[in-house]
Amino acid sequence: MTTHSNHPYHLVNPSPWPLTGALGALTLVSGLVKWFHQYDMSLLILGNLIMILTTIQWWRDVTREGTYQGLHTLPVNYGLRWGMILFIASEVFFFVSFFWAFFHSSLSPAIELGAMWPPSGIHPFNPLQIPLLNTSILLASGVTVTWAHHSLMEGNYSQTTQGLFFTIILGVYFTILQAYEYIEAPFCIADSAYGSTFFMATGFHGLHVIIGTTFLAVCLYRHLLAHFSPNHHFGFEAAAWYWHFVDVVWLFLYITIYWWGS
Repeated sequence: MTTHSNHPYHLVNPSPWPLTGALGALTLVSGLVKWFHQYDMSLLILGNLIMILTTIQWWRDVTREGTYQGLHTLPVNYGLRWGMILFIASEVFFFVSFFWAFFHSSLSPAIELGAMWPPSGIHPFNPLQIPLLNTSILLASGVTVTWAHHSLMEGNYSQTTQGLFFTIILGVYFTILQAYEYIEAPFCIADSAYGSTFFMATGFHGLHVIIGTTFLAVCLYRHLLAHFSPNHHFGFEAAAWYWHFVDVVWLFLYITIYWWGS
C-alpha cells in the first residue's frame, strides 16, 4: 500500500468484506426462508455468524484507516457525511412505505376489516402503558446521546463515557420492553392489515434500535481506546445521527399507530 499521494482522497485497497457480506446476506435470507418453511435454524445461524464476523472486520478496517493511518482527510470526511445523510434519507423512505400502508388501510377500512379501525376483533395496546414508557425512554436517550456528543466536543471524556453508557442502557431497556410487549400482544402479524402494519413497522423499528445500540456500543469501546478527539469523531456523529433518526421514527409510530390508530 502507498503511504504518500498527491491528492486528499482515499482510494480504498481491495477488500474481501463486500464479497463475504454479500454471501452472508444471501445465506441469512436463505436461512430465514428455510426457518419459515422447514423450522430449521442451522442456515440462519450460519448467515448471522458470517454477517457478524464480516461487520466486525470491516469496521475494524475502517477504524484503522481513519484513526491510525490518517486516511480520513477533510474531503473524505465530507463524503462520509453525505453518505450517512443519504443512507438515513433512504431509511426514512423505507419507513414511509409502512406508514403509507397503515394510512391506506386505516383511513378507509375495507369491508373485510368490518369497515372500522382497528378492525373488528382486534384489541390494540393501551398507548398510555408500555408504549408511553418506551417513548419517554427513547426521548431520554436522545438527551443522553446529545450530552455525550457535546461533552466530546468540549474534551470532557468522562462525561462522554457516562452519556454513551446511559444511552446504551436505555436502548437495551427499550428493546426488552418491546420484546415483552410482543410476547403479551393479543393479536399477531396474521391478524388482518392491522397486525401486518403494526408488526412490520414496530418490528423494523425495533431492529433499528438494536443496530443503533450496537453502533453506540462500538463508539463507547472506541472512545475508551481514545480513538475520538473533539475535532475528529465522525464515527460517533454518524451513530448519534442514526439514533436521533430512530427517535423521530418512534415518535411518528407512537402518535399514529399506538395513539391515533387505537
